Amino acid sequence: MASSAASHLRPQTQSYLRTALAAHARYVQGLAGGRRADLVRADLADWNLEGALLAEADLTGARLSGAILAGADLSRANLFGADLRDADLRGARLAQADLRGASLRGANLSGADLSGCDLREGCIAMQTRADGFRVLAPEARAGNLEYAVAEGADLTDIMTAADCREATLTGAVLVGARLANARLDGADLSGAQLDGADLSGACLRGAVVAGANLAAAGLDGADLSDLLKAPATVFYVDDQPLHDLIADHEAFCDSEGQQGVAARLAGADFRSMVQLRSRRLSGLPASGAIFFGMDLRGVQLQGADLSDCDLRKTDLRGADLRGARLTGANLIRADLRDAKLGPLAIGEGRLLRTDLNRANLRYADLSGANASRARFLEADLSGAKLAGTDLRGAELIL
Repeated sequence: MASSAASHLRPQTQSYLRTALAAHARYVQGLAGGRRADLVRADLADWNLEGALLAEADLTGARLSGAILAGADLSRANLFGADLRDADLRGARLAQADLRGASLRGANLSGADLSGCDLREGCIAMQTRADGFRVLAPEARAGNLEYAVAEGADLTDIMTAADCREATLTGAVLVGARLANARLDGADLSGAQLDGADLSGACLRGAVVAGANLAAAGLDGADLSDLLKAPATVFYVDDQPLHDLIADHEAFCDSEGQQGVAARLAGADFRSMVQLRSRRLSGLPASGAIFFGMDLRGVQLQGADLSDCDLRKTDLRGADLRGARLTGANLIRADLRDAKLGPLAIGEGRLLRTDLNRANLRYADLSGANASRARFLEADLSGAKLAGTDLRGAELIL
């Protein structure tokens, strides 16, 4: 919850929680001495509750931000207005849970079961002497699944108007789901099951639908602009296979221009190559190209033009991007750990700075990266990991 509203929370002790969970387990199993866990407005932020049995527990308004709930059983639990931002819910069971007004921003729901859960909007209000009724909400928008990870999750029969912008719903079961008017801008629906799903009026602008059967869903009035569909087996540029052009460009770089040919690959879809790990592609002109989800570990792209590229979920660990132009690039959830984003020496006393102005780096991992002197003006670094990132001399506003 927001810090201004933290006074309504109930601090918990480990001994109390251990006792409450033991009694709740007996309650769920129908044994004598059982008692339903009352964790209304409990402050459980960052607690380790991995594998906990919390089925039917009352967690109304609880703060569970950053909590580890992997494998936990939260079936039919009351999570009305709960703060689950950045919680680890991998493999958790949330079937028929009441998630009205809950905030799931940045939560990891990989393999979670959310079948029949209620994600409608809702809010909690408390009466105080000073303010009368005061609305408590962890985010301005309730029921927010923005940037959540739900890989392999079962979202069957989710309620309408869910906010799943930029969410990962890879392999999600959305059979018969009621998602009319849902926000799915930029969501990854690769391999999702959409048979009979109601997506009328939904916004899927820029969504990834590789392997998903949209024809089986109701799409009346849906925004399907800029969909990213399955890549071609081989991508051609001017009747030449992309892999041949890459090989020629690499030879050009290795021979310092004596062999091969410098490629011009603006707008190319590189996904057919799957990975470009450790390839030498210095100075590559590839503005607007698609690299979604590719393995680019250790790739050499010094001085490359990658402006407006789709680099979502790319693995760029240890990549050399010194002096690269990444203006307006989409790097949501990209892995840039230990990447080289510092300046590129282009002559005596001359440096070419890496340009990330207006880039989207939401939830990207830049841990240990060297981004000294890099330009981040108007870049979105919301939720980005910057532990150990060298930002000396960088132009940014945090």
